[in-house]
Amino acid sequence: QVQLVESGGGLVQAGGSLRLSCAASGHTFSTYAMGWFRQAPGKEREFVAAVTRSASTNYADSVKGRFTISRDNAKNTVYLQMSSLKPEDTAVYYCAAGPILTMTPRQYPYWGQGTQVTVSS
Repeated sequence: QVQLVESGGGLVQAGGSLRLSCAASGHTFSTYAMGWFRQAPGKEREFVAAVTRSASTNYADSVKGRFTISRDNAKNTVYLQMSSLKPEDTAVYYCAAGPILTMTPRQYPYWGQGTQVTVSS
């Protein structure tokens, strides 16, 4: 069982940056792949980025070159550094933990409560 708590969301102007954090409970954090997803009003939850246990990463095309996912196993934390933010990045951002790196939300059994990111134009 893993409990996840996101933080770091907020309001930022277009072109700005934010860093999201996701703190995990338990002693098995390093064994999980970790993902970030987002959901805008009226839209389905979509994949943003993920990192494997060995720190290999994958990104959605829409965020490549702007977002960076990383993990610190000593701190049981995964990060999402977001730069060059655009209004279309506005959404609730969720972190998730699962056995493998995948872009499919239903394959992640553990989820945080989400943190709001709003990018103004």
